[in-house]
Amino acid sequence: MDVKITTGASVSRTVSTGVTSVAVEFSRHVDFMKYVWMDEVLDLQFIGLTLGFGSLQRSHHVLCDCNLAKWGMNSKVLCDSGQVNCVFSTSRQSTFTLNNITTNLSLIHPLVTPSPHRYQSATAISSPSIMAQDDECRSSEASSLISPYDEAMDALSSLITQKSRADQTNAGLRFDLMFDYVKILDLEEAMSKMKIIHVAGTKGKGSTCTFTEAILRNCGFRTGLFTSPHLIDVRERFRLDGVDICEEKFLAYFWWCWNRLKEKCNDDIPMPNLFRFLALLAFKTFSAEQVDVAIMEVGLGGKFDATNVVQTPVVCGIASLGYDHTEILGNTLGAIAGEKAGIFKKGVPAFTVPQPDEAMEVLKEKASQLDVSLQVAYPLDRKLLNGLNLGLVGDHQYVNAGLAIKLCSTWLQNTGHLEPDSTDQNISLPQQFIKGLTTATLQGRAQIIPDPSLDIESVGNLVFYLDGAHSPESMEVCANWFSLAIKEDDRQERTSNKLIPLSHGETTSKDSTQILLFNCMAVRDPQLLLPRLVKTCGGHGINFNKALFVPNMSLYTKVGSTSSLSSTDHVADVSWQLTLQRVWENIIFGERGNTNNGDLVSVEGKDYSETIVKSCENSVVFSSLPLAIKWLRDAAKQNRSVRMQVLVTGSLHLVGDVMKLLKK
Repeated sequence: MDVKITTGASVSRTVSTGVTSVAVEFSRHVDFMKYVWMDEVLDLQFIGLTLGFGSLQRSHHVLCDCNLAKWGMNSKVLCDSGQVNCVFSTSRQSTFTLNNITTNLSLIHPLVTPSPHRYQSATAISSPSIMAQDDECRSSEASSLISPYDEAMDALSSLITQKSRADQTNAGLRFDLMFDYVKILDLEEAMSKMKIIHVAGTKGKGSTCTFTEAILRNCGFRTGLFTSPHLIDVRERFRLDGVDICEEKFLAYFWWCWNRLKEKCNDDIPMPNLFRFLALLAFKTFSAEQVDVAIMEVGLGGKFDATNVVQTPVVCGIASLGYDHTEILGNTLGAIAGEKAGIFKKGVPAFTVPQPDEAMEVLKEKASQLDVSLQVAYPLDRKLLNGLNLGLVGDHQYVNAGLAIKLCSTWLQNTGHLEPDSTDQNISLPQQFIKGLTTATLQGRAQIIPDPSLDIESVGNLVFYLDGAHSPESMEVCANWFSLAIKEDDRQERTSNKLIPLSHGETTSKDSTQILLFNCMAVRDPQLLLPRLVKTCGGHGINFNKALFVPNMSLYTKVGSTSSLSSTDHVADVSWQLTLQRVWENIIFGERGNTNNGDLVSVEGKDYSETIVKSCENSVVFSSLPLAIKWLRDAAKQNRSVRMQVLVTGSLHLVGDVMKLLKK
């Protein structure tokens, strides 16, 4: 993990035997092309020094007394005899001197924040006059400087090639470049040794990967999990031992990959697009962190997905297949199955869940061609959980859990941690498996969040039910979950005997009303999504009082972070939302005719003329998501006798945007 930075002539200094005090002068250098301060006002943490002695290169802890200054650092080091080579972590390329003798600087696990564009390059050490001039300039620049993390997000955003998630790279455009990138990053050997579980599918692959990670983590293994997309922060895609990667490690590995690729890429080997870069970053991170198992979720398709640069996985999995991204993968289940089966590797075992006949035939054919042992993983029998529930909600999760169990068992067997057939998982499950399955968590899927902004008396008046369903099949699953969830919530509300005070000492129980907050990508067909939602909810006796259609806040041209929220000042194009509204009104008219579900929610005394783009009998189009959330909150405050249950669905981007606003 050492990163060698030559900041001057490679020389060394020999000190006398015994304990010697060596003055270390840290002077500013003007070559900022690769490394800059982590904090522009210089809030530098002196990580520590390591001393190397001759050819032995033994490491010793050293004592250091740091005196931080705006442009430099002075430190005293107590050391033994030998050649002194100070190794520490910093975030700016600078001259390192021992009694004014320039030497080399190495970084061990560098917590660095390189800036490829902010400064001009130079070769000379700054003179006092230049430093004084720079001092004056920096004070004026400080207010406009962005954080190191946001700077990384800007760099990531430059890799976005177009607005839609699916582009021609998913159809195989120059997929061979992935192998060039792996070579540039020196990841070939590391990836060949990595114990990888690779999972594709249309629905449930993220949940399957989440269950798989939780099981193996509870078995005592160090886990790495790569999933997509992220909801709030890009670091969600990289999980170490079940936790999102910390900002410091993310920045270190990000800039390590970025700088190497920037240096080596050219017209023949251009910089990778966003998802390819993120997949490479995952391999680098998991390699450096020495995980025992890396669980890699396919982004889109399989055959030409960036994660499919993996050549020797331990086991592969195919979750439920359906119609999604048909413009890239094909418009038949057979064609889609063929693309997903592209992750099969010769002789590597694979599992799939029960599939439609058309899809299963193709999977079996592809497996046979590669001598792959393809087996069907059947849904988990809930009795094996000993009365507990899965950590992820919904009956469909038992399908994903069944696949995860097979993937974990095979991984344990093939890596020498479990004897074949040592446990019969149709009869019982190891306690580690049960704990993993019942404690697994995944944001934005069947998640319930009461609005945290309301006062204590209004708690429960506004509740958001979030699920990132965006295909016809997942929309039906989402509708079933939502319908059952609100029925259970209403039952608990009734049994709690919560009454609302009225005038003259009278009381009443709360009514509940269901509202849909919806958006989907323009490549999806609302004629397939919305009718499935309405029909399934209607089958449970659930009818939406109102549907709200909004544009997403997150931009396809910008990778955001936890702190970044787009401004509501700009005027968004809501032509697609107006199309969704027309589809919705036609569906509701066909279901109910001219009769309305009864408008239980109203907001009085406020002018929303500039907020609402178009209001119809059963739906409203808002100019932005924050304004829609504000309308919902105002309605909740004015209608204290009504519990507003808001289903947020149609897009994981929308779910993530809502979660950002609720956490703000």
